[in-house]
Amino acid sequence: MTVTPYAAESTLPLADGEIHVCQDGPADAPGVLLIHGTAASARSWEPMLPLLTGSHRVIRVDLLGCGRSSTPDGASYTVEDQTRRVAEALDLLGVESVVAVGHSSGSAVATALAERRPDLVTGIVVINFGPDMAAYTEKTAAIDPARWPHFTDDQLREAVRSGFAPGYRIPDDFLEQVRAMNLLVFGATTVGVRAYLDESGLVERLTALAQPLLVIFGAEDLRWSPSAAAEYRRVPGATVEMLAGLGHSPNLENPRRTAAPLLAFTRSLAAR
Repeated sequence: MTVTPYAAESTLPLADGEIHVCQDGPADAPGVLLIHGTAASARSWEPMLPLLTGSHRVIRVDLLGCGRSSTPDGASYTVEDQTRRVAEALDLLGVESVVAVGHSSGSAVATALAERRPDLVTGIVVINFGPDMAAYTEKTAAIDPARWPHFTDDQLREAVRSGFAPGYRIPDDFLEQVRAMNLLVFGATTVGVRAYLDESGLVERLTALAQPLLVIFGAEDLRWSPSAAAEYRRVPGATVEMLAGLGHSPNLENPRRTAAPLLAFTRSLAAR
């Protein structure tokens, strides 16, 4: 494989679109791949970077249609296609191994990456994502895509309120990410994630993979039932960490408490 050197922030040309990636931390350190959820982008991981980059090469991606990646006409947003693009991007970067970390629906891509490239993934971290659709509790109202760009900050906060613990003040910079979200991509991604879970739930997939697994779950999640996190204990060797007082987005709500079990997990992998 020919590896092309890319800058810390790059846009990688793939066959069906351009993928924006960010790299932080020492290039020769163990790799950690951070995959954002449906309504977010690579920026959603920024609060955790200072806690991870001292000991890891941290790679963040904007999935196609999100953040600064392209949104080609007619693109597919299935979990399988997003996973293929992530794998291609990592190959272009010359990444040989990563712990794949997903927040919310990004956990489906992290799992699918391990399924597609077991040679690449050394461990999986699931953050606030249910094992199947039965665990999904949010009831969302349809939003007219034409109105979305004109929402006030208060309207945006209300629209994404369930993404955080009750009483949490949603940061302004996250609202910028939400405002930039393409609702058509959001809808297609939601359909793709549901299809992936309906085909086979995460507990079954992760059990078959037999990869080291860490599950981090904010105990005040309003989108995925926190009680469903216990289902992951059926995966042999899995570690499940419940974070009291935090909601669906612990990576934003309390980066330090979220990073602590993640770093303990990567240290345990390095010691094997």
